[in-house]
Amino acid sequence: MKMSNQVYDILKFLCTILLPALGTLYFALAQIWGLPYSEQVVGTLAAIATFIGVLIGVSSYNYYKDLEAKSK
Repeated sequence: MKMSNQVYDILKFLCTILLPALGTLYFALAQIWGLPYSEQVVGTLAAIATFIGVLIGVSSYNYYKDLEAKSK
């Protein structure tokens, strides 16, 4: 799977910064204000972040594999 640098950067930002921060924020606010489904929301965000991380990993692997093949 190939993706542009812009898509890669956006997905990496989502995976490493935004989704974990959003999960932490919701969990904290849910504890303070009694918001519902905190475990389900945080679990869902973690699953999405993990999935995006796998996509990034596959893309990165393919990119470096192509670079190596071109350098030979």
